[in-house]
Amino acid sequence: MKEDYGLFVWPCSIVLAEYVWQQRLRFSGNRVVELGAGTCLPGLVAAKVGSFVALTDDANRLEVLANMRRVCDLNNLNCEVLGLTWGVWDTSIFSLQPQIILGADVLYDARAFDDLFATVAYLLQSNPGSVFITTYHNRSGHHLIEFLMVKWGLKCVKLLDGFSLLPSDKAARLSGNIQLAEIVLKHERIEETFSSGAG
Repeated sequence: MKEDYGLFVWPCSIVLAEYVWQQRLRFSGNRVVELGAGTCLPGLVAAKVGSFVALTDDANRLEVLANMRRVCDLNNLNCEVLGLTWGVWDTSIFSLQPQIILGADVLYDARAFDDLFATVAYLLQSNPGSVFITTYHNRSGHHLIEFLMVKWGLKCVKLLDGFSLLPSDKAARLSGNIQLAEIVLKHERIEETFSSGAG
């Protein structure tokens, strides 16, 4: 994956940021980790609505991590910026204690799916009641995603058309088939996992 891919605002990021804004009461005061944050738009919105945010991207993508720090400074936000490579168990992953995990367009390369789901499963298992909210272009095939969710003991509890979340003027400027999914551990009870919070 080219390094500059992490320096571009992708449509999935816009959809997820809009969802965070619409659900701002749910996010306010919670610990949020954004995986594969890149330009970190969803994480920035979460920080603006009162979340305690850790922004992460591949530890080897120094230019992307530096850009994330710059964007936080420009927005006067005190977000933690960490290098976190999916499937690699280094000290950065052990310090995270998210209640909400965000991932915009992190399901783009099927070769990275297993490492991504391993990381998500670890974070969910380490933080009971937490949820992974992701937006993705429906280009990767649901069968592999479903297989990996079963493999890692996860289940999807909400699946939405991403464009249904956007005002029509914003949706008209984006393209693709974007889905929003909320994923939890298979044994989690939904009543304990979710609180209402449309803002």
